[in-house]
Amino acid sequence: MPDADHKRLHRFRTAPNLLTLSRICLVPLLVAAVLDNHYTLGFALFVIAGLTDAIDGLLARLLKQYTMLGQYLDPVADKLLLSTLFLVLAYKGMIPARVTALVIGRDVGILVVAAILYAAAGRREFRPSILGKGNTLAQIAAVAAVLFQAMLLEFHLTFRLVTIFEQAALWATMALTIASGLHYSWVSARRLGAQGGNGNGGKG
Repeated sequence: MPDADHKRLHRFRTAPNLLTLSRICLVPLLVAAVLDNHYTLGFALFVIAGLTDAIDGLLARLLKQYTMLGQYLDPVADKLLLSTLFLVLAYKGMIPARVTALVIGRDVGILVVAAILYAAAGRREFRPSILGKGNTLAQIAAVAAVLFQAMLLEFHLTFRLVTIFEQAALWATMALTIASGLHYSWVSARRLGAQGGNGNGGKG
């Protein structure tokens, strides 16, 4: 038992996993900063969170510290960070509610479909598609632009280019959220259909 406990603790002690956990710990600090209108601090924390996301993947490759925990923890940390910020920024009226509804609705839908696939086919791996990765990048760009715009306003500054980029990122988020959600549904339906076909073939 002590050896098993030591191995479990070792998975948490790897540098990439520690960075991922630190990103999760930044979420309540980010929420507090935004709710208290400290947008400069909020933007800085979001940049730090983004750096931990980039560095943990780099360290995992360089140090060859790939763990199953890390593979599950990293996307969870990303979704927790982005989904929470979309909700908070929508609450503050800084992001349109329809954008947040699409983002949260897609994530909930993917979780439901993933649970169904696991129950029906025993699949645990759900690799993100190019559309899904593009959607994540659009979400990051949108949140960063909104926070950066708010930070500029704290200093009584405005730049039209930032406003244009913010709107473009929000539209890209909506488009890619819908596209990636439909693509994921189509892929999942094919997997379930294939599983059903294999099952019927076995009975025949």
